[in-house]
Amino acid sequence: MSGNANIQKIVPFEGSKLSKKEQIATMFDDIAHRYDFLNHFMSLGIDIIWRKKALGYLTSLQPKLMLDVATGTGDFAIMAERRLRPDKIVGIDISEGMLAHGREKIEKLGLGNKITLQSGDSETISFPDKTFDAITVAFGVRNFEHLEKGLSDMRRVLKPGGKLVILEFSNPTVFPIKQLYNLYFRYITPLLGKWIAKSQAAYSYLPESVKAFPQGEAMRTILTNTGFQAVTCKTLTFGICSIYCATR
Repeated sequence: MSGNANIQKIVPFEGSKLSKKEQIATMFDDIAHRYDFLNHFMSLGIDIIWRKKALGYLTSLQPKLMLDVATGTGDFAIMAERRLRPDKIVGIDISEGMLAHGREKIEKLGLGNKITLQSGDSETISFPDKTFDAITVAFGVRNFEHLEKGLSDMRRVLKPGGKLVILEFSNPTVFPIKQLYNLYFRYITPLLGKWIAKSQAAYSYLPESVKAFPQGEAMRTILTNTGFQAVTCKTLTFGICSIYCATR
């Protein structure tokens, strides 16, 4: 079974007639105002360390033109600009609510000439073949409606020798981290989501989507089958998070 079959079944709003893609866009529009705060709060700030480690995989490449897929409010793009100093970063996302918050942040930081956020979908990226030196995705691939299709289109717009770096949640397997993680994700996360972002659905979807997502060797196989080379997987913080790195 492809990884896609599993993750397609997990949607934020059970019983909704909207496609997964439409549901994801609606969900993120709803929580955009509290998304950054919740990310850092619920991970106790560790997500910032994870992002820095992921960007470290691109240091030697020194990319000039970057694409940040599922950019959300542009957090990862902003960090990439500061750490890698490319000429230009384009961020794409299907949630206009998230993009609006991201554009405000970028304007305040005076980075409007370096980072552009625009509406866009991983499965139909509106750029020509072989455009980007590097592509990043932080905590977004598990929300793709068609995983292989999204990965394939990202490979299409990547230059030969260019790198894809994916940062994504994974399920720890070590006792007692696994048990504590499941407890926190299943019971505490939805309550925090309901209390802070006023959206229990979004933060109930989160653990379910992580559980269903192909991880480790399974994800490496999908990336290889999509045509990527030199695919690696590095787990962080007892396996709570994984960095996948692949070359076109």
